[in-house]
Amino acid sequence: MHKLLLYLALAFIFSSCQNKNENITDKAYVSEFKSKPGIEVIQFHSEHRCQTCLEIEEMTKEAILPYGSIPFKLINVDDSKNKTISNDFKTAGTSLFIYDPEHGKKLDLTDFAFMNASDKGKFIRGLQKEIDNF
Repeated sequence: MHKLLLYLALAFIFSSCQNKNENITDKAYVSEFKSKPGIEVIQFHSEHRCQTCLEIEEMTKEAILPYGSIPFKLINVDDSKNKTISNDFKTAGTSLFIYDPEHGKKLDLTDFAFMNASDKGKFIRGLQKEIDNF
């Protein structure tokens, strides 16, 4: 809980100094958007969601759109039917993962997501790079 509050405070501070309207094609990293069969992007969240959490969801959806085949799952950790998956991923609030269910491989991108939530271009390029390297 304290970690989440720290991330939110940092995201708020950084968001006040960033330009959110940056063109995502202006920077160096360009994904090849190769098909990534078998992987999923999962965002966990609690019942009450802050603006940063909602922005992470929207930017994540935008980042994976060019891949076409990557499913995006949004999971409410406060819903009792999601208790098992929340425990498997050791999450109790907003978290972002790339996941390979066949091999059980997980990449926790929660820190990345909160640190880059105020910079849409950086967020999308960074997530696409992580997907490409996963």
